Amino acid sequence: MESIIEFKDVSKEFEGNLVLKDLNLTVKKGEIFVLVGPSGSGKTTSLKMINGLIEPTDGDLYFKEKRIKDYNLQKLRWQIGYVLQQIALFPTMSVKENIEVIPDMLGWTKERRNKRVDELLQEVDMEPEQFRDRMPSELSGGQQQRIGIIRALASEPDIVLMDEPFSALDPISRASLQDLVLKLHQKLGNTIIFVTHNMKEAMKIGSRIAVMHEGKLVQCDTPEEIQKHPANQFVEEFFDETTDEVYAQTLEALYNGGFYQKTTSADTALKNLSLDTSLSEVFELLTEQDAFLIKQDEKILGLINRSDVFCFLSREG
Repeated sequence: MESIIEFKDVSKEFEGNLVLKDLNLTVKKGEIFVLVGPSGSGKTTSLKMINGLIEPTDGDLYFKEKRIKDYNLQKLRWQIGYVLQQIALFPTMSVKENIEVIPDMLGWTKERRNKRVDELLQEVDMEPEQFRDRMPSELSGGQQQRIGIIRALASEPDIVLMDEPFSALDPISRASLQDLVLKLHQKLGNTIIFVTHNMKEAMKIGSRIAVMHEGKLVQCDTPEEIQKHPANQFVEEFFDETTDEVYAQTLEALYNGGFYQKTTSADTALKNLSLDTSLSEVFELLTEQDAFLIKQDEKILGLINRSDVFCFLSREG
């Protein structure tokens, strides 16, 4: 497979601190390449080098076999989409205007821009007639992030950079947007470089994963190989470590807080969970179905759906 990005002996020093050390890696055209690691591992620094926001102290970085330092940076960035954790939609511009920013700069005709906006809104299940003229303040957080994603795709860029785009979202919204990225990638076939500190997220969406630690590349391989053959103890422990605190809470906390609907009737189409089920299992189940039954000692206690969980998370926050 043809390469699109290549790091050759790349290092970066900030105020005497070496934050990236002799990085060598290749990103292949059309893959989802994930940079994963704890804070301070060098993953975001590496990402920002690709669109010229940060320059290497040593070594060279190549885009389509040409050194990035040899590009006109403005023209380079028009070929690269960017999705941030802070969605950064322009607040005084409509959804449509936000999406077509780069196509407009590139001189696309109004007809072509309109068609592209409507196509992308439909791809993320947002009806164009309902959403294209809305302002960002009229959208939910998840809707804003969907617009951020399709804005990055609007100009049909060669590569899309995603810097922890879902880390501020609740687990259900996060899982939904992960699925959306996979769906859009399958349809559009663009190259995505995705930064996350969450190994579970990396395993779900990555074609290949680069595990980073203290500015060094520790392992680069497919999710399956990393899971079966971690390079060292750090990779093994990082893969196994628990996610944030809300995942460790139990369903009992949700139930005792009154965030459920009373029912005694069994719906055979719904799965049953017991009160000691962790919320991580609840979140995973709710990405597959809208609701489930709580059952304890063969007795049905009630029904919980996505909206109940959202209310619970809001109250707890």
